[in-house]
Amino acid sequence: MDHWVAGAIAKINADAHRSADTHLFKLPVPHLDGVDIYLKDESTHPTGSLKHRLARSLFLYALCNGKIKEGTTIIEASSGSTAVSEAYFARMIGVPFIAVIPKSTAHSKIRLIEFYGGQAHFVNSAPEMHGASVELAKSIGGYFMDQFTYAERATDWRGNNNIAESIFRQMEYEPHPVPSMLVMSAGTGGTSATLGRFIRYKGYETSLTVVDPENSVFYDSYLTGDRTLQSDTSSRIEGIGRPKVENSFQPDVIDRMIKVPDAASVATMLWLEKRIGRRAGASTGTNLWGALQIANEMMRDNQKGSIVTLLCDSGDRYLDTYYDPEWIKAHIGDIRPFVEELDRKLS
Repeated sequence: MDHWVAGAIAKINADAHRSADTHLFKLPVPHLDGVDIYLKDESTHPTGSLKHRLARSLFLYALCNGKIKEGTTIIEASSGSTAVSEAYFARMIGVPFIAVIPKSTAHSKIRLIEFYGGQAHFVNSAPEMHGASVELAKSIGGYFMDQFTYAERATDWRGNNNIAESIFRQMEYEPHPVPSMLVMSAGTGGTSATLGRFIRYKGYETSLTVVDPENSVFYDSYLTGDRTLQSDTSSRIEGIGRPKVENSFQPDVIDRMIKVPDAASVATMLWLEKRIGRRAGASTGTNLWGALQIANEMMRDNQKGSIVTLLCDSGDRYLDTYYDPEWIKAHIGDIRPFVEELDRKLS
């Protein structure tokens, strides 16, 4: 093996070995009698989001497949968080990094990409990212990481401390140690593929629900089986939802999908802050809205059990967007009906 490649792999593995697992904490919701909701806090990764796991896997996958050499420029299509994490790993192994991102990406994410030594290449909207990344990689002789294609195959879904194995290990001493349901939103589809495959591999009596925001085609594709669906509109919930059915999206390992209104995602994100005293991103709101709907269904049906979902990233990245009431009014709309529903059912 090339000495530089071997050294790059060793650096990434050493970084993983230094990192502790992320916390799994129980959400206090007294209204839910016999149904427990847990959040796995992925915001504590070195780059602050779930995408840290994905970026590590993508770099190792590309290095071991001979795609990255010394001096190779890495290009990625991203709404921000994956680009932040990939910029971190690119700096670690000493290669240039360019993120192809929509102009609407939160400024804090752009600053983090640049902090880790990356550059931002802007496009008008999410549907333009893939084509622009392909062209940019071709024009400069770089490598397009392409998270939306390789996410589901870059992660070892059988174990090796992936997120699914971590969840089930951390649940071992809880009242309902085998979750009734895992709830996950889809960006690339890679994490939901890992969760669904691991459940089946281990034979757990656990179901997987994938929640999807507005302006995303995953939900309709799941219902119809049509993988050619496309939209010309970007998701308003950063990090999840896609205008086309990505290769990493694996519907056959999903048991159920729920379409979540964007206003519900933001309302639930703000409700969570009041509940735990910490800010999370809007994709966490999407996850938690789905988990709360399932919890209410379980109570209605006199079922007991546990539900696990993810806190994907910190809300500190979104102070100028999802945590700005004027921005919400202009870009999301009226969230009050969902705020009132949460207060009525869960306070």
